[in-house]
Amino acid sequence: MQFIDLKTQRLRINKQIDEAIASVFEHGQFIMGPEVGLLESKLSSFIGIRHSVACSSGTDALLMALMAFDVKPGDAVITTPFTFFATAEAISLVGATPVFADIDPDTYNISAESIAYTAEKVRTEGKLNLRGVITVDLFGLPCNYEKILPVAKKHEMFVIQDAAQAFGAIYRGKHVPTQGDIGTTSFFPAKPLGCYGDGGAVFTDDDQLAKKLQSIRVHGKGVDKYDNVRIGLNARLDTLQAAILLEKIEIYEEEIESRQRVAALYASELSETNLKLQRVPQDSRSVWAQYTVQSEDRASIQKRLKDAGIPTAVYYVKPLHLLEAFSDLGHKEGDFPNSEAASERVFSLPFHPYLKDEDIQNVCRQLRLEFGNS
Repeated sequence: MQFIDLKTQRLRINKQIDEAIASVFEHGQFIMGPEVGLLESKLSSFIGIRHSVACSSGTDALLMALMAFDVKPGDAVITTPFTFFATAEAISLVGATPVFADIDPDTYNISAESIAYTAEKVRTEGKLNLRGVITVDLFGLPCNYEKILPVAKKHEMFVIQDAAQAFGAIYRGKHVPTQGDIGTTSFFPAKPLGCYGDGGAVFTDDDQLAKKLQSIRVHGKGVDKYDNVRIGLNARLDTLQAAILLEKIEIYEEEIESRQRVAALYASELSETNLKLQRVPQDSRSVWAQYTVQSEDRASIQKRLKDAGIPTAVYYVKPLHLLEAFSDLGHKEGDFPNSEAASERVFSLPFHPYLKDEDIQNVCRQLRLEFGNS
């Protein structure tokens, strides 16, 4: 059994992918070729936003967003400690200070209440200039923006929406990531919409921010690449990856629906176990980048599944505030109890849109046996 099955998807659109790649070889525009612009148009249409700026990775998407807001040393940006390293790493890379706020224990997303508390604390201490917040739509589930956006407005913070795992999710009738001032995503192969290498994109409805992002993507260019008007990055998306994504996005909505089927069957099969499932609010549709459950007996359960030939993974083994890279921030165990508890207990089950019902039932059978149920 595969944890994530990219091969089945590849076989489904094998002919289209081969033709798309061959087309790029034919025209030879490997950097910023016509497929990149076409992809940006498709991405904008898919989520309903004015501007999409394709780039080289999800990490560069975050960097571009922070640079577009001129974040610099002395600034503070709030984010979650329960996410992949890149979210907070990008804040440090522009010289600013990541300031962590704890998560909701049921959704695993950063909580509005914790953002509010943290923002007040930064203001009171007066050591850093509070600039913004990076939310993370974890495991494919949107954050609670109805509560987060008013907090950001009160404290005059921009909102960067890290939807590396959640492109195409829905929050209150609108696609993700259209809730913040800038949205970002990743097209890393294992993501719900992934290419065959690294890739990412940045999204905004703001015309001026879009122009700035387009400039930052290519070394801060002005009218051309030799007219540099700001410090930027080499963050262009390869044309080959854009061509591949153009074929994948054609089947993406159908794959999202298949992900709902897989998640619903998991939830049904696991309803009588002691596993805690991620809560999905009624106003949200997750794209289920991972299907993550929680148990205090994680090690024992993972061993049983491994012995049965079923792979699992832990996202994330250690919360960011306890990593050596952020030791200079002076955090200790107990500072963010919800994030720490999640790191100690969560694990993810095999999940992809082509997972068969019998495979899901086999996984759940092994889990029920662990809890003494047949």
